[in-house]
Amino acid sequence: MLLRITRRALPVVAAAAVLTLPPAAPAGALAATGQATTARTTTGLATTGPVTAARTTTGQSTAAQAATPQDVFAKLLTHLVKPSGVAKHLDALQAIADANGGTRALDTPGYAASRDYVAGKLRKAGYRVTVQDFPLIGAFTELAPPVLEQTAPDPKTYVPGSEVGYLTGTVSGEASGQIQAVDLQIPPGPVANSSTSGCQESDFAGFAAGRVALLQRGTCPYYVKVRNAKRAGAVAAVIFNEGQPGRTGVTGASVSYPDDSVSIPVVFTSFATGADLADPAATTVRVKTAAETTKIVTQNVLAESRFGRPGKVVMSGAHLDGVPAGPGLNDNGSGSAALLETALQAKIFPTLNRTRFAWWGAEEVGLLGSTYYVNSLPEAERAKIALYLNFDMVGSPNFAYKVYDGDNSDGVGAPAGPPGSDEIEKTFEAFFTKKGLATVGTDFDGRSDYGPFITNGIPAGGLFTGAEGRKTEAEAALFGGQAGVAYDVCYHQACDTRANVNMTAIDVNADAVADSVARHSLDPDLPGPALTAHSASPPPASAMKDTIG
Repeated sequence: MLLRITRRALPVVAAAAVLTLPPAAPAGALAATGQATTARTTTGLATTGPVTAARTTTGQSTAAQAATPQDVFAKLLTHLVKPSGVAKHLDALQAIADANGGTRALDTPGYAASRDYVAGKLRKAGYRVTVQDFPLIGAFTELAPPVLEQTAPDPKTYVPGSEVGYLTGTVSGEASGQIQAVDLQIPPGPVANSSTSGCQESDFAGFAAGRVALLQRGTCPYYVKVRNAKRAGAVAAVIFNEGQPGRTGVTGASVSYPDDSVSIPVVFTSFATGADLADPAATTVRVKTAAETTKIVTQNVLAESRFGRPGKVVMSGAHLDGVPAGPGLNDNGSGSAALLETALQAKIFPTLNRTRFAWWGAEEVGLLGSTYYVNSLPEAERAKIALYLNFDMVGSPNFAYKVYDGDNSDGVGAPAGPPGSDEIEKTFEAFFTKKGLATVGTDFDGRSDYGPFITNGIPAGGLFTGAEGRKTEAEAALFGGQAGVAYDVCYHQACDTRANVNMTAIDVNADAVADSVARHSLDPDLPGPALTAHSASPPPASAMKDTIG
């Protein structure tokens, strides 16, 4: 028997497990939508029918177990979030890029128009919308080549360009002192981001103030390593490449941070230079930088529901900025559009937990928007965030359905996420299993906006369909497409246009976004450690300033 749905405002009564349909929802929204749902009994016999019914092994139909409010809301919201709705937002983002020099990158009119589009839709839907300013590095000018000299025991000067270079955003300065290695992996780990050097303040236990921190690339943004080094008393920092193939030389990157915590000179070196400085332990160096930096201001867009427990926040995010080379429709118009459509369709539904949505700025230059947001929250406000869901590149043309590996069940690469991340992963996997679709795990490798959340111990999860990496033979067997070809051949290029977005992947992943948001927003026992319910309040005005009006 199908659930009886009453046409009223949607009260959520968790104790009674009641969920009723609001007036704006279409009649029959909870009925089967033309696709029969397949289930297996304990004998392995396949059966079909709505999720509210099941067949016994003898073929007799019986009443299914009562659906939970989460089941009902998830089915309703996935019905309302349609690929056509997501497509409208993708079309709008493409039109914005077309009207603004072909890009939606940081500090461009295209990004400003994207920001205004998202914020406008959310305000009209009735959300509490905040446009949060944050500063970051704009122009960076080298006034002189960086200097890195080993003064003892083997005096030498490292060659600018091939052995040492700048990290964009470093301050001018000069310092000398003994090198102190911080949690290094020499030889390097088997895969990128094996190293966690400097990512935690605990890595600096026993660090002697007045020394030069020797840090290794990997896992967390550079400014996190430098911030922790400065707090430990370092007078300068030398960061060297991690050491795997493709990660050995001097590369350009940013150490910019939106406050003054990175106020020591920083240089970046090859893996060979870093290994040379690490041995012997008493090596001393001189570091000198001469550069000029200007700051700019950009924004995050944040939207919070008016319903739910304020001490239990279910947060979801997608970065809104692209790269200068192109419109950025898969990276990350796809995640932004899927999340926006989910938020708009969920607008009228009261939920047990508070829902908060974010569209991040400056992701492409180092996760700066999400990091500023997390770090600017007082500890009590941060503790209200029960979990974070991240959606970055969910429509790759040569896609694989990838779910962040919250429990490290794959046993490779980065470790598990904070406690509760495994439960988030299981929720996503259950959605795909019900669809009859396979998934593969993807690591928390530090390349997207979950980074600052897991660094602060907040459970996280999310979806990804692949970037510049190449699809494996095994993945081609599971998902179709071309093995040995990049998941997105237009990654960070001018051809990342509307035509680059795979709508089959969008159709599936938009439903997965809606399903996860719906289930967690009604979950009385959210993943992760139990939280203390704090008094109701959005992030403080000092941390968020609505600059758009």
